[in-house]
Amino acid sequence: MSSPSNYFECRWHACGQLLAAYLAAQSLALISICLLSIPAWACVLGALLCLAHGAWVLPRHIRLTHGSAITGLHHNDDGWQLWSRDKGWQAVQLCRDSLALPLVVIVRFRLPGEWRVRAVCIPAAALAPDQHRRLRVRLKFSRRRWLAPE
Repeated sequence: MSSPSNYFECRWHACGQLLAAYLAAQSLALISICLLSIPAWACVLGALLCLAHGAWVLPRHIRLTHGSAITGLHHNDDGWQLWSRDKGWQAVQLCRDSLALPLVVIVRFRLPGEWRVRAVCIPAAALAPDQHRRLRVRLKFSRRRWLAPE
């Protein structure tokens, strides 16, 4: 019987379903702001904040075109690492509230020396089906997955 490999890597691409869900949520937020009985300046401010959020989130988390967009996850004997074009592979500590579901994987992580927790959403359509399944299994069952990188 062979021992399982400790090496795992996957890279994902932008997903149209995630873009559609985000645009639907943004549309509902903008419609809600317009339907509220609040002063006009508050409606304009709310709409501007929604648009600013979209300008920030779309290239970094949805379309994955920005240099800091995270597009890969890697695991080996050194622990978990995330890939971005700007910084390459970065060691991370996965958080216990990461979620691995059949339709979506949400990886919550912390960079060494930071207190802030970040997240990456990986829909099933962004990876090949077998890669997405392997990612879910690896996140659920790998040993020492919550340890901080050394």
